[in-house]
Amino acid sequence: MSRIQTTFSRLGSQHRKALITFITAGDPAPELTVPLMHAMVESGADILELGVPFSDPMAEGPVIQRANERALKFNVGMHDVLEYVRAFRKQDAQTPVVLMGYANPIERMGIDRFVAEAHAAGADGAIVVDYPPEEAEGFAQKLKAHDMDLIFLLAPTSSEQRIRQVAQISSGFSYYVSLRGVTGAGHIDTGEVSERLAKIRQHVNLPIGVGFGIRDPETAKAVASVSDAVVIGSRIIQEIENTPKEEVVQAVQTFLSGIRKAIDEVKA
Repeated sequence: MSRIQTTFSRLGSQHRKALITFITAGDPAPELTVPLMHAMVESGADILELGVPFSDPMAEGPVIQRANERALKFNVGMHDVLEYVRAFRKQDAQTPVVLMGYANPIERMGIDRFVAEAHAAGADGAIVVDYPPEEAEGFAQKLKAHDMDLIFLLAPTSSEQRIRQVAQISSGFSYYVSLRGVTGAGHIDTGEVSERLAKIRQHVNLPIGVGFGIRDPETAKAVASVSDAVVIGSRIIQEIENTPKEEVVQAVQTFLSGIRKAIDEVKA
C-alpha cells in the first residue's frame, strides 16, 4: 500500500477530509522549498504536490507560470526537485509527496531512471499533465511496482470513456479540475462539482480531490463537503509571490491553518 493510500485510509477512519497543497519547487528561492514543505505539513496539509519547473506549463494560469519562471531562473530541474524530496524525508517519513509537472523532464531523464530515482528519493507518485491515460499504462505499472501512484486529472469536459480509461490505470486518488480553463481561474460552483463527482464515482473507485478555484476557507469548506480532498495551489503561490522572502514560510503557514480549520468543520 502506498503512502497516499495509507493517508486516505487514516483520514477516513478519522472522518476527516484531506488537504492537498501545491508549490513549485525552487520558488521563491531553492533554499525555501524544504522549509515550505515542512510548514505546509505543520499547518495541516496531508499530501504535498511539488511542481517540477518547466518552461511551457500549458495547464497553468499566470500565477503558477510566474512561479515556474522564478524557479527556472535558479536553474531548478528534476534532479534538484528529487534532492528536495530526499531532504524533506530526513524529517518526515509519513507525508506523501507527489511530483507534478509535464512529460518533457521525465522523458529527458528516461522513464525507468525517473521511477527509480523518484522512489529512492522518497516520492509517492506523479501527476503528469500531458500524459494521456491511453499512453501511460506502462508508466503506471512501473510506478505501482515501486508503491507509487499515477494520478490523473479529470475535468468538467471529460467524457465517460475518458473517465473509464483513467479508472483502469490510476491509483492513489483522482484529481478533479473544477473549472474549465487554467489554474487560478474563475469561481467554483460546488453544486455542479457535486453532480460531476457523482458521475465520476460510478467508474472511479478512488478518493477524489477537487482543485482550481479554491481561494479561501469558505470555498475550501464548500468543496470539502462534496469531495474527499481539497487541492489548493495558486492561492498558496500568491502568498509566496506577495510576501517578502524572509516572511514567506510564516505567511503560507498562517494561510493554510485557516484552510485546515475550515475543512475540519466538515465530517466525512
